[in-house]
Amino acid sequence: MTTPIRPNRPRYAARLNAFKTRGSTVADMIRLAGQVGGLTAADLNYPDHFAAHDPASLAEILAGQGMAMNGLAMRYYTEEGFRLGAFTHPDAGVRRAAIDLTRRGIDACAAMGGGQMTLWMGQDGFDYSFQADYGRMWDDTVAAIAEVADHNPAIDIAVEYKPNEPRAHALMPDMATTLLALAEVGRKNTGVTLDFAHMLYAGEMPAKAAMLAARSSRILGLHLNDGYGKRDDGLMAGSVHPVQTVELLVAMIRAGYRGIIYFDTFPDHSGLNPVDEARANIRMTDRLLQLATQLADDPALAAAQGRQDAAAATTLVMAALLGA
Repeated sequence: MTTPIRPNRPRYAARLNAFKTRGSTVADMIRLAGQVGGLTAADLNYPDHFAAHDPASLAEILAGQGMAMNGLAMRYYTEEGFRLGAFTHPDAGVRRAAIDLTRRGIDACAAMGGGQMTLWMGQDGFDYSFQADYGRMWDDTVAAIAEVADHNPAIDIAVEYKPNEPRAHALMPDMATTLLALAEVGRKNTGVTLDFAHMLYAGEMPAKAAMLAARSSRILGLHLNDGYGKRDDGLMAGSVHPVQTVELLVAMIRAGYRGIIYFDTFPDHSGLNPVDEARANIRMTDRLLQLATQLADDPALAAAQGRQDAAAATTLVMAALLGA
């Protein structure tokens, strides 16, 4: 069994746009996130978070709040021309623009001391039968990921899959499809970012998806949130599916994950104070990680899982969760 995420306190990050208020700048959002206490890492969006700041000034602002740079996340929706796709666009010139934008993002990430670029390719998909040449879309995407991975092998490229939104069908909708694509990409600096809510509404059991990622690729990021499995609700971690969240954390511990835990939640959708919401995420995740660490090494739980005894396993897990 691998060493748990603990005993060292994990570094937490949060969706920076959760701290956005009317008229606020990226610097304002970082300073508000710094008031949470416990958010010690940050992921920035490229290119939108760089519209008014260069990498050096953003790195200085983060350091002033005691936050380390984790990585960047590409946001192709900032360009109207990518509405029909970024890596899957039918126009080769548009695909080239998306690749070049990603390469510039990787350069900015390296300049800030980050080690990871996350690709959420929400525009890469289709909406109608007979709209797309699926094979061409697939080949273009595999080639694009390989090219951006080769741009700087010291920077990891993480694919964050999602079933849909904004397109009706995403080209990379689930773990199995993503792992198939990454196998074809064949680059050592690639892997997967797990998003709990995305896995739920992809119809996946999050812990199983994590196991597949650890076996066939690399787990490069963990986005914790929650939802009802119908869309990307972005609710607080553990608020709807605490048992599945603990099971995912057990799987991450067993896989030896030591990366950032990022709260990809949407307090703005419910009118919540983002500082209070982030603190609630930290408190809940601290507790669930503590329980997951205990359960990961519990021989009785391992034995129950070994014989697929759901009654015994559930009794043990609920005793840990509820103190029964």
